[in-house]
Amino acid sequence: MSTTFHASHPHPHPTPSSARLPLAYTPLSLTCSQSRDDRLARAYLAFLKSFPEYQGTWVLDSLRRTDFARLDRSGETYVDYMGGAQHPESLVHAHSQFLSDSVLGNTHSVSNSSTLSSICAHDARDAVLSFFRAPPGYTVIFTANATSALKLVGESYPFKQGSSYVLCADSHNSVHGIREFASRRGAEVHYIPSTPTGGFILSTAKNILQQRYSRDSAPSLFALTGQSNISNTKNPLEILAHASALGYHTVLDAAALAPTSTISLTDTPVDAMAVSFYKMFGYPTGVGALVVKETFLEVLERPWFAGGNVDVVQVPGTIVTRSASLHERFEDGTINYLSLSAVTDGVRFLSVYLPFLPLRLSCLMHFLTSSLIQMRHDTTGTPVVKILSKLPSKRLKYIGEQSDSGSTVSLIFLSPSGDMIPNSFVEHVAVSHNISLRTGCMCNPGGAAALLGIEDQMALLYPGVTLKDFERVVGRELGVVRISLGLATTFHDVWRVIDFASKFANHQIRQKLWDVWNDVPVGQAV
Repeated sequence: MSTTFHASHPHPHPTPSSARLPLAYTPLSLTCSQSRDDRLARAYLAFLKSFPEYQGTWVLDSLRRTDFARLDRSGETYVDYMGGAQHPESLVHAHSQFLSDSVLGNTHSVSNSSTLSSICAHDARDAVLSFFRAPPGYTVIFTANATSALKLVGESYPFKQGSSYVLCADSHNSVHGIREFASRRGAEVHYIPSTPTGGFILSTAKNILQQRYSRDSAPSLFALTGQSNISNTKNPLEILAHASALGYHTVLDAAALAPTSTISLTDTPVDAMAVSFYKMFGYPTGVGALVVKETFLEVLERPWFAGGNVDVVQVPGTIVTRSASLHERFEDGTINYLSLSAVTDGVRFLSVYLPFLPLRLSCLMHFLTSSLIQMRHDTTGTPVVKILSKLPSKRLKYIGEQSDSGSTVSLIFLSPSGDMIPNSFVEHVAVSHNISLRTGCMCNPGGAAALLGIEDQMALLYPGVTLKDFERVVGRELGVVRISLGLATTFHDVWRVIDFASKFANHQIRQKLWDVWNDVPVGQAV
């Protein structure tokens, strides 16, 4: 009996007082309900023996038992932190209490309720600037998300004939989308190619920036993805200073970088940086920011105006006097004032636990990737998975260190013969085992093409092509299986992911899962 895999399927807080923590540590396996599983307990003790530094992050285990206890109550293993962080219960409760006790009003007024909302907005701006260590001269523009922040830059940047827009192939579609604004205004668009595991070669990037910079004083823009959401690559932020020295304006997409890494705008004075708060600390959704130099805002040209942007509008006529406040010129309409107090609390919450996170994730990533790489099919001894994303090379040892890669694993599952198992089947099995992961190209077509080795096919695309068309050319489903770790991730989550992956290594289990997915009688070969 054998299984043939097809390319498609019809289914579609305790607060630590300092970085030096007490050594007292109670293994989580002895306190949670999963401790009754001897296999899990043995695996956890072996893990601690291999990664003793993990015990220094015990405060995050305590956080899991309080702010994220629902994950264990529900039985759901959440490993899609790159898609969105889980919300801390204390943050939601504090915000709910504040809303219950407060009378808030539209910030475009001077009433008591409006004044309170304006104070919340001011506090949130200050908290965000402090969190990112922004020197004087920066401000915060609240947007719906990082995508809206990047769009704000793209639509307002003064591209013209002779301008250049330089970006990385391994970038989110929100960064690629800026090329539409650039092209329509006559600017040239130039890509820094991706390596087979994402990111770019620094010398290549510097050469492209040097060669493509406009010599006729036309403004040019360089957009850097701080961390890829699919390839796990952290790009060197020093290239922003190089681009700036050449004369480029610079924008950093930090949506994937900010949740687990320390970013200092004092050390990396980028012109603008885009973030989404739900990716950083889970709540609230629908609020992001452009953290931006005020001097850069003076360069931008808004293509329209709206309520809140202006001081005087002549009607009928053409005269418009913009708001005296720079950030108000770029915040269209009414900001999400009910949510801003949660942003203030959220960045303060994350600032407490962020120092411990890189060390914890380093331990878990090394354990996860090494376990997956060693996994073999029981019938052929061939690999069960192929990891396509960048593997962590630096093993952290101390609290406060920063990793050289993210906490994301992008991979494909392989059949015993080495063929790719459809991602839709993998996702079906994950759902049935209460594993929240993600499949697809992650809105990063350049990074996905590099990892999957289909850049040549990508170059042959034509206007109007659909995803199904593309998959027919490639001969299989497109995309990867993405597992991403975050603030609330524990060893137990990673162990469950490994246990889930092992189902594909066992011929009999895999066949039963396949039969259920295809809705055919159990035991009938497909």
